[in-house]
Amino acid sequence: GDFSAAFVFGEAEAGGEDAWAAALRQLRGKRAATTLDEKIEKVRQKRKLQEREAKQAKVRDEDAEAEDNQTTKRECEDFSRDDEDAESEYSLDDESIFTKADKVKVKERRKSKKGQAEAETFFEDASQYDDNLSFQDMNLSRPLLKAITALGFKQPTPIQKACIPVGLLGKDICACAATGTGKTAAFILPVLERLIYKPRQAPITRVLVLVPTRELGIQVHSVTKQLAQFSSVTTCLAVGGLDVKTQEAALRSGPDILIATPGRLIDHLHNCPSFHLSSVEVLILDEADRMLDEYFEEQMKEIIRLCSHHRQTMLFSATMTEEVKDLASVSLKNPVRIFVNSNTDVAPFLRQEFIRIRPNREGDREAIVTALLTRTFRDHVMLFTQTKKQAHRMHILLGLMGLRVGELHGNLSQAQRLESLRRFKDEQIDILVATDVAARGLDIEGVKTVINFTMPNTTKHYVHRVGRTARAGKAGRSVSLVGEEERRMLKDIVKTAKTAVKARILPQDVILKFREKIENLEKDIYAVLCLEREEREMQQSEAQINKAKKQLETGKKETGGESLERSWFQTREERKKEKLAKALQEFDLALRGKKKRKKFMQDTQKKAQMTPEERSQFEILKSQMYAERLAKRNRRAKRARALPEEEPAATPAGPKKKKKVSVFDEELTNTSRKALKQFRAGPSFEDRKRLGIAQRRKGGNFKSKSRY
Repeated sequence: GDFSAAFVFGEAEAGGEDAWAAALRQLRGKRAATTLDEKIEKVRQKRKLQEREAKQAKVRDEDAEAEDNQTTKRECEDFSRDDEDAESEYSLDDESIFTKADKVKVKERRKSKKGQAEAETFFEDASQYDDNLSFQDMNLSRPLLKAITALGFKQPTPIQKACIPVGLLGKDICACAATGTGKTAAFILPVLERLIYKPRQAPITRVLVLVPTRELGIQVHSVTKQLAQFSSVTTCLAVGGLDVKTQEAALRSGPDILIATPGRLIDHLHNCPSFHLSSVEVLILDEADRMLDEYFEEQMKEIIRLCSHHRQTMLFSATMTEEVKDLASVSLKNPVRIFVNSNTDVAPFLRQEFIRIRPNREGDREAIVTALLTRTFRDHVMLFTQTKKQAHRMHILLGLMGLRVGELHGNLSQAQRLESLRRFKDEQIDILVATDVAARGLDIEGVKTVINFTMPNTTKHYVHRVGRTARAGKAGRSVSLVGEEERRMLKDIVKTAKTAVKARILPQDVILKFREKIENLEKDIYAVLCLEREEREMQQSEAQINKAKKQLETGKKETGGESLERSWFQTREERKKEKLAKALQEFDLALRGKKKRKKFMQDTQKKAQMTPEERSQFEILKSQMYAERLAKRNRRAKRARALPEEEPAATPAGPKKKKKVSVFDEELTNTSRKALKQFRAGPSFEDRKRLGIAQRRKGGNFKSKSRY
């Protein structure tokens, strides 16, 4: 009942062009000469031609009469179908593969032990909310109510009912709600209301929203523009991969709201002289648990150091930590805890399925995923892998199978990443293969199924991955492949699940048939990778030639002035040291014992091509290594930090005036009759008398008291 069935994000309605289209327009001209899909199609056509020639040669060896009849039939069939589907590539003998159904049974769940007292360290808990609260009851401005109506919001979701009233009071918030429940609007609406209520006196940035990924930044910017479309509030997007000069020009104009990724924000702070964060009144961290983990640790320290100390801070995530000590680095002031859902809850209408991988069958993962995508889940699917290399391989493999596939990971350029997302949203591709870069926050309409090639690093990562489907009250399905080493995480998920968890079993002969097909395609996969490498080398050579030409034409002096290096808050040595300390290279730390590690790495380096079992082992080792490092970090003693007092300190006897911290604390939140009357009447007689005495002391009496 909290969700409108007809709700759709109308991105083009916000008085301008689509945010994704605007980002792609900035990156025009930065695309590769040929796409990966074109290379895959080229290799597929070559393979089809070779198969056709082999068939024709075989037929020629047979009886002359039968040869004529069969060759004419096959040529007619082959030439009439240039764009055949994946099913048409399989022979009549393989039809049994598609007709055989998978077994799905309910997985037994053990009851979790309840009654354990949680360490409540928050200043205040506001998780309970008025269930009958509507947008009209929240005293929002008319421009915001008009935008809410235009977007099709009928009733606020639970997280919006709980957060918007508290956010309007100017309090620090630590909020947690399930994926797809409208957290973006929950923090943007109170911010917009405050900006509309008290317009700015000068062009300064008053609100900073930090997000972990570029695509999520573009999405939050799009939603903010739509909600602010009937007001004069200005917004700016500063994420990596987009044009730096355009962003600098927008920052110089002083937008009200800035949505940024940490790296690009620090780049602008150190290289754009007129831009600073000293006037920021509200700091918002979307996917806050990710923003506060070890990978963003140094960058977040630098940003918070440069931010204003007198600010409101809001933290939002689907997997928020419940320990205030973990959030101490953000300097929260008496944070309010708003946990609408538990931090391990998945979406309410998600059907969770798991496929068990036996200890000696780890190499079947690719065959199982391919079988699922060709037989059962054919469209609107997101496939998550642990590594970029495996995501790229799956794109090539599924493309050679005849499926419409795209990929999204950190090795792609920003133009390629946005293009893949756009094509998936426009239903030009059926399957999007992605790493965890697409696991957080992205709202892609119509995702029916999420498949996990391996289980992710932690349960929190799992919650975010499966949260790409079953959003905004819609139904969805997740299918995860679980090996023996990942069973512990499966047990935790089954314990916390509120609905029945299913176990899916694929027939063994189906898996064997698809494994055989993948082995036959290994040569084609290698051919596509060779084409990619050749094109990459050609592009590098062309870039070097163009650079040399430019230097010869313009001269080194002129070019030297233009290409000044941008400064950073860390030196090259510090960055290199940090990267090496946190890198997940070679995964050898997850293997126990020096001899085992050495032998495993030597064996893998000797082989030009890895077996399916070794590829699966690499995927699992990466997640194991992450989990080990996380456990080690949690065991480490916490650093001494200044924390908010759990109990209010005893105040001395007698009246003591509280020092005013922020303009929003009293001026905007105090709406009592007495305050309004005092505001309209102006300063009282006592205030004017005190002001007169102070002026006389400064001016008239100064000379009479002087010794000279």
